[in-house]
Amino acid sequence: MAKIVLSEAKNGYKFNLVASNGEVIANSQIYKTAATAKKGIASVMANASVANIENQTEKDFKTEANPKFEVYKDKKGEFRFRLKAKNGQIIATGEGYSKLDSCLKGVASVKKNAKDAKIEIK
Repeated sequence: MAKIVLSEAKNGYKFNLVASNGEVIANSQIYKTAATAKKGIASVMANASVANIENQTEKDFKTEANPKFEVYKDKKGEFRFRLKAKNGQIIATGEGYSKLDSCLKGVASVKKNAKDAKIEIK
């Protein structure tokens, strides 16, 4: 079963969505307090499974309404995704992938695992 691990960071709190195989599939920004990080977790859990995918690597891509996953290519040429909440705020991001297919599999894993993930506080 997937889990969301909330932990202290250098300047606050952060969380990672961890797949059942132990691999981190998404992470958060740094939050000032544990309480705001927990709100971020709730937002990821509520939005990930219903978010559409906006593939910005495609020519003339269709702009999707929030909540959505934005799939894009970064400055290094890697494929990445970010999950945006209904208000447009980024609530989770993924690692860089060398292939678009791998990035889309990461999105699918977040969509599948976030809703029912167990929350673990370190």
